[in-house]
Amino acid sequence: MKKALSLLLILTLLAALALPALAEGVPELTGTAELSGIEKYGNVKLSLSKQAFFEAGYAFGDVVTVRFLDRTMELPVCSNYSDVDAGQPALFARDADEAVSLAINMGDFATACGLAVKTTHEDKSYVWSWAEGVAGPVAFTIRMKEAGAYLSQFLLHQVSYTYEREDYAALSDEQYANFRAVETTGMGEGVLYRTSSPIDPKIGRSACADAALRAAGVTVVMNLADDEETARAYPGFDESYYAGVAFIALNMSVDLSSEDFNAKLADGLRFFAANPGVYAVHCTEGKDRAGFVSALLECLMGASLEEVSADYMRSFENYYGVKPGDERYNSILSGGIVKTLSSVFGVSDLPNADLAACADAFFRRIGLDGDTIAALKKNLSAAPTQAAPETQTAEETEYTVVAGDCLWDLANRFYGRPLEWKRISDANGLKNPGLILIGQRLRIPA
Repeated sequence: MKKALSLLLILTLLAALALPALAEGVPELTGTAELSGIEKYGNVKLSLSKQAFFEAGYAFGDVVTVRFLDRTMELPVCSNYSDVDAGQPALFARDADEAVSLAINMGDFATACGLAVKTTHEDKSYVWSWAEGVAGPVAFTIRMKEAGAYLSQFLLHQVSYTYEREDYAALSDEQYANFRAVETTGMGEGVLYRTSSPIDPKIGRSACADAALRAAGVTVVMNLADDEETARAYPGFDESYYAGVAFIALNMSVDLSSEDFNAKLADGLRFFAANPGVYAVHCTEGKDRAGFVSALLECLMGASLEEVSADYMRSFENYYGVKPGDERYNSILSGGIVKTLSSVFGVSDLPNADLAACADAFFRRIGLDGDTIAALKKNLSAAPTQAAPETQTAEETEYTVVAGDCLWDLANRFYGRPLEWKRISDANGLKNPGLILIGQRLRIPA
């Protein structure tokens, strides 16, 4: 497998190790933030280049004091979002960026820090505006707090993966795609799967993930990463197995505690509750957002924390080779799903908490009612049965939707082929084939 750290990064870390605890003579730096520098998920790019930042004497693993507006923050200097625990802010100098930025891992820095407000339009486009009382551009000052103070934690977070299949020769195609059945206590056999994106080719795993969906007979998908237009626009979508399943595209943020995330999560869970089938959950990597949603469902169905943790960490083994016994394992686990579940469940002693009750209470807080939660548990507790196909008539049929229907099952019932769902969708001009309503009347073409 390719080296996780480049030569430049190694040299930077060695230089940091040689620094005294308090670096003297490292100058204070300034940068400004424009609205145009605020990214989709609230990461804030500054007008300060990485080159100028490092040439001034700063290094990965340092802790810096950042001042802006009326705020003062002490932040570690990191190379990627995963260098800090979920929900933690940092100053980032990423390989993919020319400038330094301020962001929260799995969070929204601009909103959380009162910098700006995001408005999302019906067409999924968005615009940032300065928060009330803020006049941009906003000035930031950066000063060394303590050189190397975060270095040990920084090194523990250094995990990386490649997009090349040959770098994972020891893994099956399913493992390479981070595809697996969720087999924790209370979950029906072969009823829920989690995976990296079967349609987004960005990380080089979509073909393997799509083939795994087909082999598992998945019929209902919760897509956490894309809106429907984006999903259908990926190259090869129309020829994929994915194109024939019932899916809901939620385009969820990476801020797991935001109202927007919770509202969309509730929509996805209602979709699962209303559509019995063989399920899959995915984001892009199938690691963070999909890991969180899978963990919630595992908790609801009665899994122990040990089971939830083991399933969560399999993603880090598949991508990074981090296994039990690796010094990074417990750091990733405690800073990832354990910390996240403790936060959303509002418990300080997660190992001794009633996880099923916590998940039930959380789902009710985000808007699910008792009937929906009961339907969700019923659907996840046992593999669904396939409806026997009805004899196709020469006449067009009109059908009234009842609870539990989805186009996939209707196509199986009327045509004997679930992949014929698109005929029903096209005949009824459905904008979102993944959402049909109880009582809705559908034309079923002959």
